[in-house]
This record gives sequence, structure tokens and C-alpha cells, in this order.
Amino acid sequence: MNKKLLLSGLLIVTVFIFSACKHSSGKIDTESEYIVAAFYWPAYHYEPRAEFLFPDRKGEWEIIYNAVPKEEGHQQPKIPLWGYLNEADPTDMDKKITEAVNYDINTFIFDWYWYDGQPFLESCINDGFLKANNGRMNFYLMWANHDATTYWDVDNPKIDSVIWKGGVDREQFDIVVDRVINHYFKDPSYLKINGEPVFSIYELNTLINGLGGAEQTKKALEHFTEKTKEAGFPGLHLQSILWQALPNTIEGVPGDTIKSQDEVLSYFGFKSLTNYCWAHLQNPDGDYEVWGDASTEMWDQFHNDFSMTYFPNVTVGWDANPRFLFKAGYINNSTPQKFKRYLLKAKSHVDHYNIEPKIITINAWNEWSEGSYLEPDTIWEYQYLDAVKNVFGTIDKR
Repeated sequence: MNKKLLLSGLLIVTVFIFSACKHSSGKIDTESEYIVAAFYWPAYHYEPRAEFLFPDRKGEWEIIYNAVPKEEGHQQPKIPLWGYLNEADPTDMDKKITEAVNYDINTFIFDWYWYDGQPFLESCINDGFLKANNGRMNFYLMWANHDATTYWDVDNPKIDSVIWKGGVDREQFDIVVDRVINHYFKDPSYLKINGEPVFSIYELNTLINGLGGAEQTKKALEHFTEKTKEAGFPGLHLQSILWQALPNTIEGVPGDTIKSQDEVLSYFGFKSLTNYCWAHLQNPDGDYEVWGDASTEMWDQFHNDFSMTYFPNVTVGWDANPRFLFKAGYINNSTPQKFKRYLLKAKSHVDHYNIEPKIITINAWNEWSEGSYLEPDTIWEYQYLDAVKNVFGTIDKR
């Protein structure tokens, strides 16, 4: 791989929120009672602000087709069956939407960014998805508010530097609120639960630090809710991602007795949560089933520990080595058949606890640079999508 800046800070993104058809004003063309929501990483198009990272002007596709094996038997590069599509082109995005809906993926969760007073990687949504969708899928935003960092020193690759800070002050927060409400919440396909637009926040710690503390963050989120109501909605459905960026205590709040993650989320007004990927729960290194069993065995604890709704997540795999000059740990022995077993487990979890809406999140639709994608590659072709349709729909004769 060429010795160049690799965008690694833009790899962990998350959080999701979805709703059953009866709770949503979006149009989902499916007979399934389940909301199958796949995270979407919008980095596979030309982004002018990232040209210094990806001079070929193809976004992160550049590190995918330049990837090399880090050891014998390491399966790199990954090769997309559809070729290197431009997701900001509505024609290319139309293919993604069509195939997603055909295979019972009925919601995209777009990672959404705001750096240095302006959006980042937004063309995928604005120029691609919104122009091609025509009400076929629901979508919502997860504010991926982490720092954007680079790993660039081949001799000392664990030293990273910040390109853009993910935290925002109150002035920038209010700008984000207005943009999200006016550009996205008002779209008929934007996912809503009980009429409330769903908005996910990836790093609560980063939000708190940027806004200056817990009290200031609570006031900012209350302002967000009020602005959403002023726009004609009954409220705002906040969802959090469950991992180490979710604090388990809040210091400095008058009369503070908050000593658990559940109390933290309740304090700020969150209504649901989920995981972004299993890499946030268990070390992503080794056998897929060992990793998957350990991660999914945590679901019952999450259900019991939180007063708000927990939606289970199923992860396709993990191998972020295309982003690094050094060898990082990765998951091996993953197959569509094994993936299907965890989809069935997620469906059973939702049914057992009578979770409504019946949401299952998947990492991911297209995390090619993290080795976790449903889009067909030249090895498995459509088999991962077939697994989804086998569990949540009716498989077509191919």
C-alpha cells in the first residue's frame, strides 16, 4: 500500500434508530413486520475536503483496491461484485436501494458528519440517496461525532493526529439542529417512531465535552427537542450507541446520584439504544463464531440493565487492515451461514422480549474498509443478502 494518510478516525460511527411501519411516516415497501436496518458508511464518492487523503477522487475505494495481504492467508483486497460504484450518483445509488429492498433491507442508517462548521461526506445522501430513493426505503442519521484522525507514520503507526475535532460548541450545535431538521427530518422517508424523528448520537462523551458539561448538554438536547416540535413533530427520538464512549456517571450535576449508563441516558432524554458493531463489545481478533457468541450473549444483560429499549445488532465481520500500514487484528472464518445463525438469534431476541418496533440493526451495508458489508463481493456474491432474505423475507429463485 502507498505510504499515505489513511482516514481511520472516520471508521467508527454509529447508532441507530428505526421504527416499525405502523410508527413511521416513511414508505417501506415490505411485508415484513421487522425493521432490518443496515449502517451505511458514505465514504465511497469524491469528497473535496478529503482529496488530500484520496487523490484518485474515488473516496475510500482507493484504499480498498490498493489493499494487500498482511500475512499468508489474509484475504485482501476485497473486490466488489458491482464494481467501484459512485454512491453520490443517483444511478449508482438506485442499484444499491433496489437490491437492498429486494433482499429485505428496508432502512439505511447513514453515518453523518460535521467538522469545522460544515458537513462532511453529505453528497452520498443529498445527491445520491435522496434523488434515487422515491420513498422505497426509510433512512435516518447517526451523528458520527468522533474526531477524524490519521495513522500515517509507518515507523510509529500508533501515533495519531487529529484532522478535525468531533466535538462542537453550542453555536455549532444549534446550526446542526437546524440543518438536520430542515434537510432531513422533513423528508417523508425519514424514519420516525410514534411520529418522532429518530436521531442517533455516536459519542455522548464527545458531545458533553464539546458543549462544556452535562448540564449544558441536557439544555442543548432539550432545545433540539423543542425545535423539532416547532417543526411540526410530536417530539424527538434520541438513540445512543452502547459502548465505552457512553459514560456511566456524570460528575458536577447538582445533586448528582447518577452512577450507571442507564441513568446517564435517562438524564439526557434518550429513548433507545443499540450497538454499532461487535468490535465495540469484544476484541475483533480470531474466529467469527467465538466473537459472535461472546457478543450476542450480552444481549440479555443489555435488555435487563436499561430502562429504554435495546435493539440487537448483528455484525457481518471485521478486518480494518486496508486502513493501516501495520497489521491489525481481524476476524476470520466468517460465512453467510454463520451470519444467518445470528440473524435468527436476533429475531428470536426481539420476539422473546416483545420488543416494539421490531428492529434489528446490521453492521453494515458497505463497511468495505472494516471488512463488514452486505454488498456482494466476488467471493460470496449475494449469499449474505440471501441470508437476510431467508430470515426476514421470501427468497426468490435465482
